[in-house]
Amino acid sequence: MAFELPELPYDYEALQPYMSKETLEYHHDKHHKAYVDNGNKLAEEAGMSGKSLEEIVKASHGSNAGLFNNAAQHYNHVHFWKWMKKGGGGKNLPGKLQSAFDSDLGGYDKFKADFQAAGATQFGSGWAWVAVKNGKLEIMKTPNGENPLVHGATPILGVDVWEHSYYIDYRNARPKYLEAFVDNLINWDYVLELYEKSGA
Repeated sequence: MAFELPELPYDYEALQPYMSKETLEYHHDKHHKAYVDNGNKLAEEAGMSGKSLEEIVKASHGSNAGLFNNAAQHYNHVHFWKWMKKGGGGKNLPGKLQSAFDSDLGGYDKFKADFQAAGATQFGSGWAWVAVKNGKLEIMKTPNGENPLVHGATPILGVDVWEHSYYIDYRNARPKYLEAFVDNLINWDYVLELYEKSGA
C-alpha cells in the first residue's frame, strides 16, 4: 500500500500561536513529504510495497534502517497531525480516558509532568508517547523515528521532539513547546478513539 501524504485536518493558521503556519508548512509539506517519497521508494526496493504501513514498520525494524526510519516517521506523523486541534489540550478529557489516566498514569497532573519530562529528556531527536501495553497505559520515549509499535505497544498519543517540530516557534526551548502542546493542542477525542481501538 503506497504511502500518501495526508492533508492536514485544519488550515495552516489553525494552531497559532502555539504552532505557526511556517512550522506546519515546513514540517508537513517538506519533512513529512520526504518521508513519504523516500518510504515509497525504499518499500518498493524491499519488496514490501504491498504491506500495510504498520506491517512495514514492524518488518523493517532492525533489518532495514532506511526503510524503517521513513516508514516509522510517516506512521508517526499521520497520527501527529490528528493529535492536535485548534482549542485542544487541557484537563477536559473524555470520561473513559480520564478513568484510564487516573488508574494507570496517576491522574492528569502526573501525566502532564511525566509526559513533558519524557519529551524534554529525550536526548536528540525523538518522540514522547502515551501507549497501551499489556492493557495498561504507560508513558514512553523513543529516539529518532522509533515508536511504541516496535516495543509491543500501541501509541494513543505522541509528541514530536525533533527540532523541526518546534525550532521556528520556540528556538531551543523544548519544554515550552511541550507545555504548549499539552495545554493547548492535544485532540483528546482522537486520543480516545485510538484508546478504544487498542482494546485496552
